[in-house]
Amino acid sequence: MRLKISHKTTYDYDEPVTYALQQLRLTPKSRGAQTVLDWTTTVTGGSKELSFEDAHRNTVDLISSNPGTTQIEVLCEGEVEVHDNAGITGPHAGFMPLWMFERVTRSTKPGPLARKFVGALPDDDNPLNRLHALSQAIHDAVPYETGASEVDWTTEDVLTNKVGVCQDHAHVFITCARLMGHPARYVSGYLMMDDRIEQEATHAWAEAWLPDLGWVGFDISNAISPDTRYVRIATGLDYFDAAPVSGMRFGQSSERMSVVIQVQQQ
Repeated sequence: MRLKISHKTTYDYDEPVTYALQQLRLTPKSRGAQTVLDWTTTVTGGSKELSFEDAHRNTVDLISSNPGTTQIEVLCEGEVEVHDNAGITGPHAGFMPLWMFERVTRSTKPGPLARKFVGALPDDDNPLNRLHALSQAIHDAVPYETGASEVDWTTEDVLTNKVGVCQDHAHVFITCARLMGHPARYVSGYLMMDDRIEQEATHAWAEAWLPDLGWVGFDISNAISPDTRYVRIATGLDYFDAAPVSGMRFGQSSERMSVVIQVQQQ
């Protein structure tokens, strides 16, 4: 399937900005089951300073503001060809050794609730089946609710409050998969919805590594593995490694960010 994507982020400031720098991870990867056919990033009110690949082989663009601007607009758009590979991304590659994906971060630190959650999973000698059971168990135990969680919630916070969004689901899965002995990572990306073209945010899911299959994706929020509706943008140990946008600014002005995303079949 060929997907056409448009992602516009607008920053409005109530006073002219002395200096602002945004770090974008919004360029899809040509790896696994997807091929980027065309992708451009256009900046209004600022300029692209440089692009580089980080330790996870994510493309990172650094966007600076023009002096005195009151608005910055970043438009990322292009087309991606996606094949259904049953969620399998394939062998590990890149700068990060596989064992790094067993490493604990603040967001994915296991606690008593995570250990109890893993202990309650049904016994199964097939590790893929057990990971699917984990995904379903999180989906059932942590209902999706927009705005119910905070960006800095940990796995234990999510399991305590029993509510969250796709970022929270991915963190819980990563924590539990690592407890089960599997390297695991966070994935940010786009998802084509069945009922609408316009969206307000990117999506997130997780991947676990299995010796016979390599990296396998699990969209916990929808209780499925990614198919041709999914486009991978960035990966990392947790959300903060793969955040689509992060940045800083100098000055006293307040900032209002708005996002408009369109994902549709071409």
